[in-house]
Amino acid sequence: MKVRECMSLDICCCKPSDTVSDAAKRMNEYHVGSMPICDDNKNVVGIITDRDITLRCVACDKDAQTTPISDVMTCDVCCCGCDTDVQEATKLMSEMQVRRIPVLENDRIVGMLTLGNLANSKNVSAKEVSDTVEHICKCGGNCKNNA
Repeated sequence: MKVRECMSLDICCCKPSDTVSDAAKRMNEYHVGSMPICDDNKNVVGIITDRDITLRCVACDKDAQTTPISDVMTCDVCCCGCDTDVQEATKLMSEMQVRRIPVLENDRIVGMLTLGNLANSKNVSAKEVSDTVEHICKCGGNCKNNA
């Protein structure tokens, strides 16, 4: 099965120049814990999570109203293609210890693949989802901020 068959299509993005407050409001509006940061061409240039906002903005006494997302986002984003096999994507999520990854087509964002998408897919086994979650939750040497 390909990622395009189970990914979320209803995605929202912010620009690097938007403020942290803008991102937090959009995340609240869409009920998500992370958001891809894209340039004008929908190329992913970063990702911001609720954890990034807490640790890199609030805990550092930065003003969320004026701090640009580019100051607190994770720049090294783990992505996959929409034609990537789901097993390959879950392996990538496990290795990078992330719960969600942007899905690209022609280098532009077209969706997000989340643990929830995998769990809700009839074509992904419960064991595969469970194994992915187990690997993500292990503290290892390459934990990423968008987990």
